[in-house]
Amino acid sequence: MGSLDAPTAELSTGFEPLDPEHFRRQAHQMVDFIADYYKRIETYSVQSQASPGYLRARLPEAPPHNPEPLESILRDLEAEIIPGITHWLSPNFFAYFPATASNAAFIGEMLCTCFNTVGFSWFASPAGTELEMVVVDWLAHMLQLPKSFMFSNGTGGGGVIQNTTSESILVTLVAARDRAIDSIGADYMHKLVAYGSDQTHPTFAKACKIVGIHPGNIRSIPTSMETGFALSPALLREAVAADVAAGLVPLYVCATMGTASTTAVDPVEPTADVAGEFGMWLHVDAAYGGSACICPEFRHYLNGVERADSLSLSPHKWLLTYLDCCCLWVRQSGLLVKALSTNTEYLSNSPAESEVVVHYKDWQVGTGRRFKSLRLWLVLRSYGVANLQEHIRSDMRMARMFEVLVMSDPRFEVVVPRNFALVCFRLRPTGSVHANTLNQKLLEWVNSTGRAYMSNTVVGGVYVLRFAVGATLTQECHVVAAWDLIRQGADALLEVTGKKID
Repeated sequence: MGSLDAPTAELSTGFEPLDPEHFRRQAHQMVDFIADYYKRIETYSVQSQASPGYLRARLPEAPPHNPEPLESILRDLEAEIIPGITHWLSPNFFAYFPATASNAAFIGEMLCTCFNTVGFSWFASPAGTELEMVVVDWLAHMLQLPKSFMFSNGTGGGGVIQNTTSESILVTLVAARDRAIDSIGADYMHKLVAYGSDQTHPTFAKACKIVGIHPGNIRSIPTSMETGFALSPALLREAVAADVAAGLVPLYVCATMGTASTTAVDPVEPTADVAGEFGMWLHVDAAYGGSACICPEFRHYLNGVERADSLSLSPHKWLLTYLDCCCLWVRQSGLLVKALSTNTEYLSNSPAESEVVVHYKDWQVGTGRRFKSLRLWLVLRSYGVANLQEHIRSDMRMARMFEVLVMSDPRFEVVVPRNFALVCFRLRPTGSVHANTLNQKLLEWVNSTGRAYMSNTVVGGVYVLRFAVGATLTQECHVVAAWDLIRQGADALLEVTGKKID
């Protein structure tokens, strides 16, 4: 352990981890590396072909004792790390809803990292807090949300940037739980019930367990092919009424606008009827599909949202802002703050000023928070609403083009209606080979080529291929090439199995 009396020379090592000129040189190198990666991204296998454990076997067991030059690190990044990356930014990535990217968001992320603020309160970063309040109001305007969700309305509503939808659902569940307990008492905690559909994202059930809802009280309302796998308000009402009759307490219902599996849209307005009738908190999870509502022709999907207690949307999925960025709006922010506020003395400032400003630590699970509003601010200012609308519409057009290609081949069928930029389809052979098995083999073959990457889901017992258009670099030529690849795989499989479509 060092001595306070040690000579100054002994304490000076010359180690300067944030030297501005050194940073300037390295940043130029890194920008060149990143730009070159984007230019050659199509040369990589979209889905990594690495085997489990590949990287540990190729890296040292201990970190270096002495520093290594950036050039050496970048060489290892190219040789060792990139082979283990599934390239989400590839124009041939169609597996999941994308984590979209853009030059503006990248610059915003650089600024966020540059300032490195920890904006837990207004005092910790006034600009960080107030810019976040501005951009969530801007996005609310773009979505034509009711003023009750906006800070500018001054009635207690407002928004916050969470990391993901999971956290948005979690914090609203906490607020709903505490509101209920204030009314019925903590002794009835075990009677609280939460509702979603069998297509609601699994993070909903996880959040319910975290806030203390008994796993047996997490309802999953069944959906069907006939309703496009959307939540049925009639079945929801039946389930809630049965629970009330059994002495349970309905707490929370989650309606999804664009489910992860098939982009089904739960009807908000009739779901709000049920929520209002039984005094439940209604949350609308619009993580993916909500972004489309900045286009007037898709805004109808949010009809009835004025009756919801909260709404979340992830701009990182479709508004070019990079992961992670999830906007959450609430009509009564006081319920969120009451449930999540912390008043540790070392975080406090002037009590009088605390009453008139927002402290975002009281809107989230953690205390620390990054200056993520810079990313959204840069995107909105650099591109404007018009270009973001065109980005959404372009993806919709490409998805429609793929859908038409699928329907033009009698060997294939579209399984569920397309709402946004996801096409759910399958190869439909006749004969002894089970359709699910054949489609699974087709997916494995396509992904093994490295030339495209898709995913699957199972709905109504049917194995479905998912083709999600949305990667920032994707153009029509990539969609056509992917379809050609799919047909090539189908040709080979049907030849081997001897299946023919009448």
